[in-house]
Amino acid sequence: MKQLSKKYFIWLVFLVGYILLWGCDTDYESPVDQISLLRLETLPPVGDPTDNLSSPAKVKLGKMLFWDPILSGEKDITCATCHHPSLGYSDRLDLSIGVRGKGLGTTRIEKDSRGIPRVGRNAPTIINAAYNGLLSYHQSYDPQLAPMFWDGRRTSLESQSLGPPAAFNEMRGDAYEETLTYDSLVSRLRKIEAYADMFANAFDGDIHSVNEENIGKAIAAFERTIISRNSPYDQFVNGRKEALTVEQQQGILLFFGKANCATCHSGPMFSDYNYYNLGIGDNEKVGADLGLQQQRKFRTPTLRNITLTAPYMHNGVHKTLEDVMNYYNEGVSENPESEKIDAKIQNLKLSPEEISSIIRFMESLTDDSFDQSIPSSVPSGLPPGGH
Repeated sequence: MKQLSKKYFIWLVFLVGYILLWGCDTDYESPVDQISLLRLETLPPVGDPTDNLSSPAKVKLGKMLFWDPILSGEKDITCATCHHPSLGYSDRLDLSIGVRGKGLGTTRIEKDSRGIPRVGRNAPTIINAAYNGLLSYHQSYDPQLAPMFWDGRRTSLESQSLGPPAAFNEMRGDAYEETLTYDSLVSRLRKIEAYADMFANAFDGDIHSVNEENIGKAIAAFERTIISRNSPYDQFVNGRKEALTVEQQQGILLFFGKANCATCHSGPMFSDYNYYNLGIGDNEKVGADLGLQQQRKFRTPTLRNITLTAPYMHNGVHKTLEDVMNYYNEGVSENPESEKIDAKIQNLKLSPEEISSIIRFMESLTDDSFDQSIPSSVPSGLPPGGH
């Protein structure tokens, strides 16, 4: 009887071991093994447009212009007001406060608006805007065709950077008519000897190098240096598997699997650069925003550095990543004027734990190693950053 029991025990141990071994070989893969099948990508080196190759002189000039209130109609605001390095090169507001505002980020107030309306959309970060339009590490993409703004109304950083100085409620105010914006700004800059010299050095010319086109080129050259591509996610993809926690790894699998986030947030920039009607509710401060082609469509934003750029959506109505994930999880329009939303938005049936894992993964896309330096002075003599 004892001999039979011993044989039975040995047989049982062998059977259990075989089942476990068979299961590991065929049915079970670790999260790292499963993630390897996704062929995830990081970001390549930045590419310059052929007609605006970068140089130290051009970048230096662009940084000065980015911080100098001389480019605003009433000399009170700069590009950095709504795109500040301490705020992830955004402003942490649902809708930006432009002309005649005072303060920074969430402390900024409309001090003396005098009929100047609030900026109508949430300020996108400029971190990695140099990659806008990139769909794959190996893609040959044209920086001159990079989509900009929530509705893609401009392409390239050169073109985008020329928009805000001419916009009434962003930077221009009542100082001059829109059509006179760059005549006025060029006149101002040419009177400042330091700027005349900097433009001449950056563009191998003379006083006539101070012109609208070169203002855009210089700012774009600076913005292409605001790069972030060494997040824990990037380190993980590049081989350092301990860079992500187990929960973040599970979040990746949910992001690319059950949650279908990668349907739109794909590629190394986590954006397909397409436009969708997501049924987002209107921001009561500005009312209805009909977006691209008057169809309430807006561009898929990057998820890189997403933890630095709350609030979210084109009008900032979702304050946290939890709010965003809960909205997508429900898959129901919150806008009575936009009940017919894109077919990709559906009830996801995610558990609170699964939502948490996806958020932890999105947190791994943050890398704050981008340039955060602020000039102590600018050539105009005005305070860097304005009011």
